[in-house]
Amino acid sequence: MGLFNLNSKDVGIDLGTSNILVTIKGKGVVLKEPAVVATDLKTGKILATGFEAKEMIGRTPETIKAVRPMNDGVIADYTATRLLLKNILKKVNQKYNSRRPRAVVGVPYGITEVEERAVEESTIFAGAREVYLVEEPMAAAIGAGLHVEEPSGNMIVDLGAGTTEVAVISLGGIVVSNSLRIAGDEFDEDIINYIKKEHSLSIGYTTAEEIKMELGCASPLMTQESMEIRGRDLNTGLPRNITITSTQIMEAIKESVSKIVETVKLTLEKTPPELAADLVEKGIVLTGGGALLKNLDKLLSEETNMPVYIADEPLECVVRGTGKVLEELERLKPVLINNRKRRG
Repeated sequence: MGLFNLNSKDVGIDLGTSNILVTIKGKGVVLKEPAVVATDLKTGKILATGFEAKEMIGRTPETIKAVRPMNDGVIADYTATRLLLKNILKKVNQKYNSRRPRAVVGVPYGITEVEERAVEESTIFAGAREVYLVEEPMAAAIGAGLHVEEPSGNMIVDLGAGTTEVAVISLGGIVVSNSLRIAGDEFDEDIINYIKKEHSLSIGYTTAEEIKMELGCASPLMTQESMEIRGRDLNTGLPRNITITSTQIMEAIKESVSKIVETVKLTLEKTPPELAADLVEKGIVLTGGGALLKNLDKLLSEETNMPVYIADEPLECVVRGTGKVLEELERLKPVLINNRKRRG
């Protein structure tokens, strides 16, 4: 019998900086929520997780803390992560009767053994009986439908909230990889700073995220778009409305976008010639929420002279990849970090 019982309700988890997604073997993605937890500082109890907790960010009294426990793809607040995972798995377990499941969790490429152990221990604490780890670029490639175990090159650019991971994959392993701590969150920071500097207006992260999703672009749009936003005037302290355009937001995030482009180019430069030839034919696949930034695929294609494709449902690629590992474990067992270490 394989590592996972055929009838078990094993789970795959994308423990992201911004969102947490869960898939159950045979059921697909069953949960997608913001990776936010709100706790009572006096009692230590969870008050809310997910969407409810996200609405509390920046609005809580001193006795309540609403945080995103993941930072740059790794655990920043160990206690909050354990509580968040426990609450998330409890929801899934109650709905799908998957008590004490085995779990495959996506983690950033190149995380330390200490960080790996923190993910394993948090998932066990949350109720899993066994935990297996798979690198996010690998999980994203599998979730995007790439045949990672074949002896030909595939290039994945996974743009999350905390990190952008660029990897060339062949024969079930990552051949060349670069990880950049610039992604969706950095775009939000860029937008906040730009509006503060250019308009003397203070806005929060929720507003910045809305602007990014509505107007964010890597190169000029066919038709310039605009939206009205509200913030606090830094001179008067009073609320004020302004109208901003997609061209302004492109300018705001320009430097961060160019760093992502340079990281992709750097990865291509390090790729062995045989695999580089495969990539010219197959192109680059974009996954993660950042893949939805307008015209990013077009800009990358222009800069690399290669075809660039956005995966279907890019935000779900990592979690779908963990689900495929669950379903085809014997074939995909080599991609598990824990398995490689045990074998070595």
